[in-house]
Amino acid sequence: MDGIHDLGGRQGFGTVGYSPAEPVFHHRWEAVARALLVVVAGAVKASGGEFRHSIERMEPGHYLTSSYYEHWLTAAATLAVEHGLVTHSELEERAGGRFPLSGPVLAPPAVAAGPDVDTPRFGVGDRVRVREWHPPGHTRSPGYVRGKTGTVIRVDGIHSVPDIEAHGAARRREPTYSVRFDAADLWRDGQRGVWIHVDLWDSYLERS
Repeated sequence: MDGIHDLGGRQGFGTVGYSPAEPVFHHRWEAVARALLVVVAGAVKASGGEFRHSIERMEPGHYLTSSYYEHWLTAAATLAVEHGLVTHSELEERAGGRFPLSGPVLAPPAVAAGPDVDTPRFGVGDRVRVREWHPPGHTRSPGYVRGKTGTVIRVDGIHSVPDIEAHGAARRREPTYSVRFDAADLWRDGQRGVWIHVDLWDSYLERS
């Protein structure tokens, strides 16, 4: 889906903070949030796609002003409420105040996934274009590469399509590729010789 989470190429957010010695968790509650998400996702049998989509649906202001593990905590709470483990009012009563959840799912349930695709359409060296489309549900195709042309540098096997698994029990497996893009083509900022590699599913692509 098109949302605030898809930040690639957006300006004005400053430099990315990085420390080679950064701990896995800065605070104990972060470890608890991670454990809680694992428990909730297991209880409701949420796929990786459904988990990611529960974060993508966060209100933009909440997403931008909250930390990585607060995203996980919001996802755990949202999935728990949507799957009936707890009501929103019960959650807020236990929290002692307002507890924001992610917005509703806008995509229809995926009930017919179609057959698996076992044979890659593209090979190493092929020029491909990423489809230009704006799905209302989850996708692993970043907005900044849609409509752009790149080169397949690796074929990475057959995997479940996250766009489908995020929205129901249906599943379809298809080839995935590592596609290399010229940064100058993506950002129009003159960065010649800088390459961006993106993992993309077969159905995201068309021949250039």
